[in-house]
Amino acid sequence: MRQFARFLALCWLCVLVAGCAREPLQRQESFVFGTRVEVVVCGLGRAPARDAMGEVLREFDRLHHLLHAWQPSTLTRINDAIAEGRATDIDDEMATLLADVQRAAARGDDLFNPAAGALIGAWGFHADEFLPHRPDDATLAALIGAQSRMADLDIVATAQGGHRLRSRNRAVRLDLGGYAKGYALDRAAALLRARGVHDALINIGGNVMALGSKCGTPWRVGIQHPRKPEALASVELHDGEAIGTSGDYQRYFELDGERLCHLIDPRTGWPVRHTRSLTVLMPAGEHAGARSDADSKPLFIAGRDAWQALAARMGVDFALRVDADGSVTSTPAMQARIGTPAH
Repeated sequence: MRQFARFLALCWLCVLVAGCAREPLQRQESFVFGTRVEVVVCGLGRAPARDAMGEVLREFDRLHHLLHAWQPSTLTRINDAIAEGRATDIDDEMATLLADVQRAAARGDDLFNPAAGALIGAWGFHADEFLPHRPDDATLAALIGAQSRMADLDIVATAQGGHRLRSRNRAVRLDLGGYAKGYALDRAAALLRARGVHDALINIGGNVMALGSKCGTPWRVGIQHPRKPEALASVELHDGEAIGTSGDYQRYFELDGERLCHLIDPRTGWPVRHTRSLTVLMPAGEHAGARSDADSKPLFIAGRDAWQALAARMGVDFALRVDADGSVTSTPAMQARIGTPAH
């Protein structure tokens, strides 16, 4: 069912971008970050388009192996060092990335908490094919009591020109699953622009960034309905904008008749059950892709009564939420963008 939901979201995107009357669309797909990814380029010859898209997909594969949370990767090496209480050297890219993740966590009042990877693992989500598992109360109490936060990490420049990372809390276990897809969008956009690609759409499991237009008209993408094989709404994306959705239909299992998703509230240690999906749209700018991924997480977790105030504090103008009861609410700016009232 999880793979089917992702496939439906990708199919809906394909329907929206298909059929350009003036210039052909070139498209390549792959499976990275545990989801389907797609790169669409418009108005470029077949060979240069294929070369550009191939470079993007290779970059996605590199990032997959760099940031994997449970298979051997640079991130698991860092987690091993933290657990052992020792410092470890990291390169410029990882230092810059983790500093941005720290800012993202602080921006969302630590509801987006990539330092609490142990909680995600405790629920069985650190596996390619996870099995339903409910940790006992003592385990959850210990993990919550550890108070792992991104602020526990110290990253300092070394005399050799690199960086050294140390954690003040050995319970920190990094899981960047709520950031990596958005970071990959930003990297893909930079690679495509460097190759002179002006018009493209990059989709990583529903996290989407637009470059330019679709042969002269705006790219239009669908916001996946969290319970039906259709779009809940659609929105035009302009050059450099990114949109991302956190949903309980992406990675979840059902246990004792209850849907338990991978989005964990770090305050309770439990999967969020009050929200079905939360979509944010980010204007063009630095880290637009990363923010479209990371900033949806604290809003998803915040809940019905708190998410809009948190969005305002975070500077998120465009957001749409689907409650557990199926009701839909959106910020005024987002309602204007999708063109139909949310209710």
